Amino acid sequence: MDYKSAGVDISLGDAWVEVVKKLVARRGDSLPSSGGIGGFSGLYPIGGGRSLAACTDGVGTKLAVAEATGIYRGLGQDLVAMSVNDLVTCGAVPLFFLDYIACGRLDVPRMTDVLEGILDACVESRCALLGGETAEMPGVYGESGFDLAGFAVGLVDDEKIVDGSTIRAGDAIVGLPSSGVHSNGYSLVRKSLLDDGLRLSPDARPDSLGGESLGEVLMRPTRLYVRQALTAIETVTIRGMAHITGGGLEANIDRVMPKGLRCEIDFSTWERPAIFGLIQSADVEEAEMRRVFNLGIGFVFVVHEEDVAALTGALEASGELPRVIGRVAAI
Repeated sequence: MDYKSAGVDISLGDAWVEVVKKLVARRGDSLPSSGGIGGFSGLYPIGGGRSLAACTDGVGTKLAVAEATGIYRGLGQDLVAMSVNDLVTCGAVPLFFLDYIACGRLDVPRMTDVLEGILDACVESRCALLGGETAEMPGVYGESGFDLAGFAVGLVDDEKIVDGSTIRAGDAIVGLPSSGVHSNGYSLVRKSLLDDGLRLSPDARPDSLGGESLGEVLMRPTRLYVRQALTAIETVTIRGMAHITGGGLEANIDRVMPKGLRCEIDFSTWERPAIFGLIQSADVEEAEMRRVFNLGIGFVFVVHEEDVAALTGALEASGELPRVIGRVAAI
């Protein structure tokens, strides 16, 4: 059982990014920007030694699990987190967030839950909900169907941009825990646990989940890492940051690596949340687990070895549980 058989082809998505890069490159200077396509966020210089950073994302097929469980509030935090966690990887401070809701029929109580989650997450991320759009689209979506998209914009001093360019072999990779699956890989989650595979009910309470229902665990919202990232930047020189989203740890960390370097992750350095063991028990191979899921690490810092103690100390003082999970190596 794998992601492709669940309907998502990661390699096709990677190929599409390359198509986008080529199409943008053909327009040359007519589309001014910096940082290039394919990073966690895009950068736009505004003068005065500063740049705007911007990104957009959604919550994927976690929407289907929300409908099965009736748990919607966490989707709002998911939506904000998927964007602001990407945004802060370049060192940007979030300024504002916009949301887009498309639905077959506007369900006010349900969307109120989502919006409450968005607003609370914006407060936690120190950004304003500046506006949004709600579109009823009968005939495109079923009566109960809907989709969410979010857009975040931040500001960064050009001299403080974190782009991975100073990463060197031997640097340490420090990870922060995830809250679980977050908002990636849910097509494989549903195939392995709900629709096929183990065929569990969202109300099921497997012993491995410690008394929680499967639905509760799967709908736990994506963690917000803005506060932690800004604390790290103020403490030591951060050489690179990565938000662990679709593609797993290695692929996302390698996105910030200079040419000729790669990450080496020691997957034995932390304990995986039990939900990942349950997914794997549905005949999902270890390599596929690593390729699709965060496996318990949601955000990563790359720092010089000498800065590890100061970084982990500052993060622990803020209530985090950082740990060194790997090193940077030459290819």
